[in-house]
Amino acid sequence: MDTAIIIETIAVISGIFCVWLQTKEDIRAWPFGILSVLLYVYIFHENYLYSDMILNAIYILLNLYGWWNWSQRKHNDISEVPVGVLSVQNLFLTAVLILVGTLIWGWNMGQFTNAQFVYFDAFTTVGSLTAQYLLAKKYLDNWYIWIVVDLVAIPIYIAKGLYLTAGLFGVYLALCVYGLIQWRRQLKLYPA
Repeated sequence: MDTAIIIETIAVISGIFCVWLQTKEDIRAWPFGILSVLLYVYIFHENYLYSDMILNAIYILLNLYGWWNWSQRKHNDISEVPVGVLSVQNLFLTAVLILVGTLIWGWNMGQFTNAQFVYFDAFTTVGSLTAQYLLAKKYLDNWYIWIVVDLVAIPIYIAKGLYLTAGLFGVYLALCVYGLIQWRRQLKLYPA
């Protein structure tokens, strides 16, 4: 079997475990996430998707932060960080951040690299960074952003011939919908 396929397969499997465990609010998600993103740094470099490569390098830090944050105990008697929801003002600011970040990042990638799909790749990068941060902070809104990111990412990966990764993002899309449903139930059970 081709080494690239083996690496992509391991990245896909560990990524699925990561997101599935995150939908369950299970702290064991984070080591699987770290493994997956480490492998994707290499995969995206080899496929000239530099924004995705940089994104996955940053994901290493965000996964470490998420692991740390989810392990914190509030007042030493509550074992989990509660699920929260962004205010309307913060939701608007998040949307503006994603839009402006996408335009700036996409323009720079188009001007200074041989990257492909620069604005779509930039959107998936900026949107993913934002969603990952909100996930680490346990904001419900992360799932909405992930859903849009996945819908944009899937066609990019198909166009690049990264069929396993496109399939992974299809699974991510389903898991994001599931995570949204699960976290909304959690929020109703334990409102902030």
